[in-house]
Amino acid sequence: MSQYFDIHGLDKPFTLFSVGHLVSVAVILFAVLVLYRFREALREPRANRLFRMNLAGVVLLSEVALESWQAWMGGWTLDYSLPLQLCSISLLFAVVMLWNRSYRLFEFMYLAGMGGALQAILTPDLGHYAFPHFRAFEFFVAHGGIVLACLFMVFVEGMRPTLGSLWRALLMLNGIAAVVYVINRLTGGNYMFLAHKPSSASLLDVLGSWPWYLVSLEGVALGMFVVLYLPFLFRRKSANYHELARQRNSTSA
Repeated sequence: MSQYFDIHGLDKPFTLFSVGHLVSVAVILFAVLVLYRFREALREPRANRLFRMNLAGVVLLSEVALESWQAWMGGWTLDYSLPLQLCSISLLFAVVMLWNRSYRLFEFMYLAGMGGALQAILTPDLGHYAFPHFRAFEFFVAHGGIVLACLFMVFVEGMRPTLGSLWRALLMLNGIAAVVYVINRLTGGNYMFLAHKPSSASLLDVLGSWPWYLVSLEGVALGMFVVLYLPFLFRRKSANYHELARQRNSTSA
């Protein structure tokens, strides 16, 4: 049992699109479908609060468990273990968003937080933390929780991003990056990969050398925001079209 909590991971590496990976994605997708199916019931005040608080608790517990595990196994370091990667920051923001039902946090979380979490879920960088290692379970619970938190605000709370949300989220992302950059300088860390590229293969490999890949990431982030915003744009245009058609039909009648 102890090998499943070893700070160095297992002998075998995590394999992309392995059975464990596909099952994890399927479980998250199923949870999203269940959330959508029961969206009306979750608008009832008591059920709404109960779900929000429980989801916030699970998300927060996943981060506490990760930090505690690293400390217990002697792997916690100032330059690596602070919750300053984008997904860790998003995880903490998700807790506050669920607690306060904050629209401003939703704008950032839906575009930057969920975008980052989806990318992590589909292409996890887990090294030798393959299933059934603790880190693999924690990883998918945390990132799946971010996705569920964002979609809860869409399906149940009825929140929608706007065109202005894209720029506000990008501005907030850059503000966070500026603070994290200073912390990297103080600790010698590489949080949000602002100091250098990750050692393993990643999207950053095709975006140029430091610091130019940071500039390229601005375009990648904005492009991802646009893709996540498009369903709402198309739905709004479709609703406007049907409303105009209804008005024409009523006028001609």
